[in-house]
Amino acid sequence: MHLAYPAVLAALLFSVGVYGVLARRNAVLVLMSVELMLNAVNLNLVAFDVWLRDSLHAGQALTLFTITVAAAEIGLGLAIVLLLFRARGTADIDRATALGDPAEALATEEAPAGAEALKGQATA
Repeated sequence: MHLAYPAVLAALLFSVGVYGVLARRNAVLVLMSVELMLNAVNLNLVAFDVWLRDSLHAGQALTLFTITVAAAEIGLGLAIVLLLFRARGTADIDRATALGDPAEALATEEAPAGAEALKGQATA
């Protein structure tokens, strides 16, 4: 097997993942793009492990660790996205920037006329 085939496929997967992280606004799609990038790295690890004929199979062992960390990352990431969705009503990353101050979040969103009163109380 030539090393170029899995390397090119991994480069394409990683490129799609980077595009997804930079271009998407939905937090779930960003997490999926991060998973694509991690899978590209896993493919490279296994391909180089096979190509180098490593007797310890270090690339495959490292891939198992990467999969374990990715599973934990997805579990925590989805929990955070669900909490964000419950609190804000959307999974849009641009609207999640004002998580610290609720009055600031009300000012940035399309809020009713009472938002100015809440903002005034928060600054006073």
